[in-house]
This record gives sequence, C-alpha cells and structure tokens, in this order.
Amino acid sequence: MIDYAQGSGYEYHVHLKQGDVGAYCILPGDPGRCASIAGHLDGARHIGMNREFNTYTGSLLGVPVSVVSTGIGGPSAAIAMEELVHLGAHTFIRVGTCGGMDLDVLGGDLIVADGAIRMEGTSKEYAPIEFPAVPDFTVTRALADAAEALKFRYHVGVVECKDSFFGQHEPEKKPVGYELMNKWKAWCALGAKGSEMESAALFVTASALHVRVGTVLLVLANQERAKAGLPDDQVHNTEHEIQVAVEAMKTLIRQDKAFRAEPEKI
Repeated sequence: MIDYAQGSGYEYHVHLKQGDVGAYCILPGDPGRCASIAGHLDGARHIGMNREFNTYTGSLLGVPVSVVSTGIGGPSAAIAMEELVHLGAHTFIRVGTCGGMDLDVLGGDLIVADGAIRMEGTSKEYAPIEFPAVPDFTVTRALADAAEALKFRYHVGVVECKDSFFGQHEPEKKPVGYELMNKWKAWCALGAKGSEMESAALFVTASALHVRVGTVLLVLANQERAKAGLPDDQVHNTEHEIQVAVEAMKTLIRQDKAFRAEPEKI
C-alpha cells in the first residue's frame, strides 16, 4: 500500500501516531460531541483534529481510552476503525443518534444494536452481502447492562443503516423511491428499531479486522409515530448514551483485567 503519510509515522486520515490513542475507543459521529464525552474520562487531553476525525485521549480505571469522531456515514467510520486498529485499538463503542422506526421506540430512548441491516455500500467491500452485520456480544451485553443499571429506557434490536439521509426522509422525491419505500416497509415489518448510518459498516469492518465493537444510539424522534399521529417528542441531549458507553467501557476494562492480560496502564 502507498504510504500517503510519506514516512511521517502518522495515519493519513485520522492524523494520529503510535501512543496517541488507547486500545479502547469511543466513536461518536459528530466531532462536536467529542469534548463532552472526553469530560467523562480522567485526565483527557485534546490530541488533534484532521478532517472529520477529532481525537481526545484520557483514561478509565487507569487504562488509556480515546474518543475519536468518525463523521457521517460508513466510509469515514470504516477508515477511522482501520487506522485506529493500526495504532493498537481493539475495542470500540459507537455513540450515535438515530431515528426511531418501531412504534414503541420514543424520542429520548436508547437503542443498543444487536445487528444492522446492510442498506449501505461500505460493508460490501469487506464481506459478501450474505454475511451478517453483528456487534461483539460482550460489548453489546455491557451496553445493555449499563443502560439497565442506570435505569434509562432502552431497547435492544436491529437497526437499519443507509447512505442517504434524504433517501430515508424524502424517498418519494428520488428516482428509486419505489425501492426505498418498499424496503423501508419491510424493515419496519421485521421489527427494526431505528435507522442510522454507521453501525453496519463498523460491525462488518470489525469482523474483518477481528476487533470488538458495539453501538448505543439516542433516538432523536420517530417518523413512524409521527405518521401514525402518535406523540413524537424530539430529544437531542446525548448525555444518557454517553453515560452508558462510559460505564460499559469500564465493565469491559475490568473484564479484560480479570480474564485476559491486564491492559497497559498509563
């Protein structure tokens, strides 16, 4: 592979080098959310920002943990994971937002994804479409246990991942709207909980790289509830899902210390 960093030692896209990040990474999409997530870490410092990749590193339980934004969509999320794995990361939690699909899912609820519909393109360059997009079970269990312990309203289930935000919200305006609308109906009939843009790519990329990943999402609103004339509050405060991700990461670090080689301390 061509060294686009020209021997600088930096990963080309995230612009990070060895020692900049921990083996445990929290991945929001929005670069603007990184600072608030880093505030939950001990001794967090801003490492830098390049393109959509904003990075902070601190610690939890004495172990280095990083927060790295991935931008919007599967391509940049997969790039971030690939380059972070080059730097030694092995455990990832996506902290994102989504729209609800199932009528029982309310704005402000959390979704812990236990699978993702591959209605996007990035994962197809990692695995045949027959391969499922599923997260690591230990990460998923830690997220669900954290949401339960914190007494936040949450759901565990499948999320739909797409590449076009407006393909979801204005499918009737698209030349292939007939396909988008029919598939959306199918996902709803199959019980999908919410729709977002990154988890399928991250799940399949993690499978290809043999690393761990899980996803927790804040439901901003639910267009299906709005269509049905049901109450549909909008919620944009991501604090609950951040707390869930941080507590889950602590659980994973404790488990790794107990059952595997103890993570390197700061």
